Amino acid sequence: MDLYATTADDEAFLLDLLNTTPVIDGVPTDTLGDLAAASPWMSAHGVALTRSEWKGLTEARTALQAVIRGNRSAATLQSFLDDVRLVPTAGDAGVDWRLDTAQGAVRAVVAWDGLRIRSPGRLRPCANTECQLFLIDRSKPNTARWCSMAICGNRMKARRHYRRSRD
Repeated sequence: MDLYATTADDEAFLLDLLNTTPVIDGVPTDTLGDLAAASPWMSAHGVALTRSEWKGLTEARTALQAVIRGNRSAATLQSFLDDVRLVPTAGDAGVDWRLDTAQGAVRAVVAWDGLRIRSPGRLRPCANTECQLFLIDRSKPNTARWCSMAICGNRMKARRHYRRSRD
């Protein structure tokens, strides 16, 4: 039985976390490079401003990026889930599942799994090899390739056009 306990907010949190390592003007950057730099991002996403939270978050991000790119097995994520429990709560609409922890790393890993179950193949890296960002494809045909059509998509199409017209 596949079970997921994630919401659209968790998916947005996951995507925001994955996209904290953009390439800006050809230079890879890290929004969460150190605790001081990460503090605004962590505060905005409701993550406790502690060194251990920051460390767990950056480790989970690195592991998730590798899993999504196919460079690592999903088993790599086990260490983030070792002490996690889902707590069921019965309500008028049925059973609701909640994590017993508020750790950002756990939230990101569980959100990844929820997407894997509900929307397989829709979370992926941008097709622009110079881009480090990720996207969740919400299009009906599941054909989105770029994190941004205005930026990466336009660049890739312009390069293809230039190559064709130059030949």
